[in-house]
Amino acid sequence: MAIRVAVPKETHSGERRVALVPSVVKQLDKLGVEILMESGAGKDSGFDDAAYEGVTVVEAADKLYKDADVVLRVQPPTVEEAGKLAAGSVVLGFMAPHEGDTRIKTFTKNKVTSFAMELVPRITRAQSIDALSSQASISGYKAALLAANLSPRLFPMLTTAAGTIRPSTVLVIGAGVAGLQAIATAKRLGAVVEAYDVRSATKEQVESLGGKFVKTGVSAEGEGGYARELTDEEKQQQAEVLADHVAKADAVITTAAIPGKPAPKLIDTATVERMKRGAVVIDLAAETGGNCELTKAGKEVDHNGVTVYGPKNVASALCQHASEMYARNLYNFLALLVKDGELRLDWDDQVLADSCLTHDGEIRHAPTRERLEGGKKS
Repeated sequence: MAIRVAVPKETHSGERRVALVPSVVKQLDKLGVEILMESGAGKDSGFDDAAYEGVTVVEAADKLYKDADVVLRVQPPTVEEAGKLAAGSVVLGFMAPHEGDTRIKTFTKNKVTSFAMELVPRITRAQSIDALSSQASISGYKAALLAANLSPRLFPMLTTAAGTIRPSTVLVIGAGVAGLQAIATAKRLGAVVEAYDVRSATKEQVESLGGKFVKTGVSAEGEGGYARELTDEEKQQQAEVLADHVAKADAVITTAAIPGKPAPKLIDTATVERMKRGAVVIDLAAETGGNCELTKAGKEVDHNGVTVYGPKNVASALCQHASEMYARNLYNFLALLVKDGELRLDWDDQVLADSCLTHDGEIRHAPTRERLEGGKKS
């Protein structure tokens, strides 16, 4: 009997993405799996049920979970949805391992194997599986458009009969995947772009996109492509230099985040008060507390004429292309799990081992296990 791969409709508020798009169905067919999908799952992303040729459309989500060997998702399942997963089944998607303790305990109770896309190691062979990067690139692009849309100023320089309009200055803080895409997009829109990252290795990347790298004298190279947390002295030094650049910018886009921890505060209220009226701050770290003290997730805050906006689930705003990229990430991951039409979990594979959250009644992700069980298992 073929492995049954199921795709439920996302239930998280505001989520418009879907874990499977029609163009990826044929690729899944090559793995020899049977595909089940909840009716309407792709509707918000622009894909009707009829577009999924060869897929069995199921009306009731309960039956979908009951019959599935593997469940593909975008957002983590709710506790109720986690309880519907069949014992011994596999669930793959973003799992928010740093929160949702009741959901994780439900996985272990029912011996569900869960793989978290945000835990996929950033190694060369896993690049095609790196959903964090694919979705972050979309968020960075959208952030630049949001900044341009909210700004009362033109981004490009314009020479007209009425005179010359000077280009806007955009400062991007954080030169990871999202930040680099924001730099590239703001540059294409005609702005003068500056960028800063605590990882000095990003200087060449910033400059290759036409941006000017801001030097603060602080470097915080970390593991896995992420930045380490700064010391108090480093934070102070960074803040003083950045504050001057923030104050002069027409638009600021912040993308700095530390996995599993609150977003670092990089822009305080005093700095915002130094900004010119009409300036804009787009805070992509809003959902983990924000890089700006004034950020409120999902809200536009007007502070002395400066707009501080912390959008939520930015990738979902471009749900069609975001879904296409994410579905390919999932397919490439699933190809590691399914061999010759059978589900095979090779724990010697670093991608599987590192991204596994729970398996066979145990929590495999060490930080999550320590948080829930109070220590490492021998």
